[in-house]
Amino acid sequence: MSARPALAVIGAGPRGTGLVERLAANAPALYGDRPLDLHLVDPHPPGSGRIWRRDQSPLLWMNSMAEDVTMFTDDTVRQEGPVRKGPALDAWAADVREGRTRCAEAAADPRLRAEIEMLRGRDFPSRRLQGAYLRWVYAHAVAALPPSVTVHEHRAPALRVTGPRDGRQLVHLAGRAAPLAVDLVVLTLGHLDAGPDAEQRALSAFADRHGLVHLPPAFTADSDLSALPAGEPVIVRGLGLAFVDLMVLLTEGRGGRYENGEYVPSGREPVLYAGSRRGVPYRAKIGYGLQGERPPLPRFFGPARAAELRDRPRPPDFRRDIRPHVDKELGYAHYHRLFTAHPERTAADRAAFEEKYAAAEPGSAELRDLIADAVPDPADRLDLDALDRPLDGIRHTSSDALQEAVRAHIAADLSRRNDPGHSEDLAVFLGLLSVYGTLVRLGDTGDEWHGFFSYLASGPPGPRLRQLLALSRAGVVRFLGAGTTVEADEERGVFRAASATLPGERVEARALVEARLPAPAPGRTRSPLLRTLYEDGAAATASGLLAVDPGDGRILDRAGRPHPRRFALGPHTGARTSGAFTRPRTGGPAFGQNDATARAALVLLRRLHPDPGD
Repeated sequence: MSARPALAVIGAGPRGTGLVERLAANAPALYGDRPLDLHLVDPHPPGSGRIWRRDQSPLLWMNSMAEDVTMFTDDTVRQEGPVRKGPALDAWAADVREGRTRCAEAAADPRLRAEIEMLRGRDFPSRRLQGAYLRWVYAHAVAALPPSVTVHEHRAPALRVTGPRDGRQLVHLAGRAAPLAVDLVVLTLGHLDAGPDAEQRALSAFADRHGLVHLPPAFTADSDLSALPAGEPVIVRGLGLAFVDLMVLLTEGRGGRYENGEYVPSGREPVLYAGSRRGVPYRAKIGYGLQGERPPLPRFFGPARAAELRDRPRPPDFRRDIRPHVDKELGYAHYHRLFTAHPERTAADRAAFEEKYAAAEPGSAELRDLIADAVPDPADRLDLDALDRPLDGIRHTSSDALQEAVRAHIAADLSRRNDPGHSEDLAVFLGLLSVYGTLVRLGDTGDEWHGFFSYLASGPPGPRLRQLLALSRAGVVRFLGAGTTVEADEERGVFRAASATLPGERVEARALVEARLPAPAPGRTRSPLLRTLYEDGAAATASGLLAVDPGDGRILDRAGRPHPRRFALGPHTGARTSGAFTRPRTGGPAFGQNDATARAALVLLRRLHPDPGD
């Protein structure tokens, strides 16, 4: 008698949950009522996983509004499988409030219940609340599986996967003597830790020699911040989302509070000297919804363009071959919205402009001249380089002048991102999502795009930046400027920071925090599972991510061959997307990937275990 069909999903966080949802949606048509053992492997709670787990500070928020978070597909997703509708986070919370949906966690946790009672669509939920939603989605997805599917949860890390290319795969778990024998394996590992690179190892060794504090790149919620003393200067390198978490945990998390827009210190805060390559925090989340006509995206950078780039004899270079088309797509979103919603700021016929825009080469002088003639005010033109590097070329003669300038930049950004009169910014955001959906078809395009996307489209909630302004006015945060550098002074036994924005000035501190996630690297991954996969021949991309087929997620070896029985999805792969969940009705590239992988897995399982009538 042949072994019962079996599939292992390693990683039961949001991405693994999304895959289970797609397995449930596609199984009736592709797999029928055949038996299947579905093994879900994760040491953390299924649904929420590590990042959205229950046991973290309630002060930590999502950087998305509740109405902008869904785990369910709709008809905008490019997928072959059926749409299975479900509530976004805000609608789910309303269902819990009004008794249509039961949430046992809310009943047992008064603080969570209170947040659900207060939550509305444009609020920024806590990560703990998002975790409760994700665990509900997981339970919902499991319940939707055919009765012939048996789910086995394994609360343990997977250590390695072995087995022949044409045979059953063995998943070895910590604390379990016998491996799981399965037909297929899908890795949905999420964000992973990596060991320090040479620079970070040198800085840690320097800190050890001199009795200093050095916190290398890590998830801020997992870092031990108790070593950062009250009242002492701390150099912070990074002004993205990891910095925002750090800021919250070292201020409100130590007893500080906000009153009438000002920060009232507890006296337990350190003084954060924060800088980065840009020298400013990520752009605030846009605080309004789109009204009226939506830009028809993609227009210039869609599946056809991706196929043309993918079929070239040599791999496309991002800056030379891809970025010009990306810029043209974002420009189209911007100007389409400007002409349709704010025509008084244009000086041309829309149809004529769009015809000439479509014909012009990306990045050409012809295109620049066309835009200059049609949009009289330079402030209404899309300048991606200026958006990306707002402090380039700017120099200040005093730290106080720099603080005022950065505060003015943040205040202006907050004002604009909450002003529907600049709704072309929201159109560009939608363009960024569209571009991401196309880029996943090309595999790993490097870190340049992902950094730019995160800065412009995945920044912190507006209220967090208003808190940052208050912390700056209170002297708890001091900005260092753009092009921040850090050196270790052996003679004085301190860290020293400087920036291009404030030439000649230096800040010394006995603590350094790297406020960013560790960069992926095959040789430094802390995942024993990935490490052994690389040792067994799996390929890595130029950015240090696991190489996969962008079509269905099969893991590639160093010869470029897809493994017939191993798949991978998520940010640890070269086909990473902008997130495991997304805004409703924005395409959800991750959902399309989940669907393709689920369908490929079900078809293969059916082929490996045919019914007599097949």
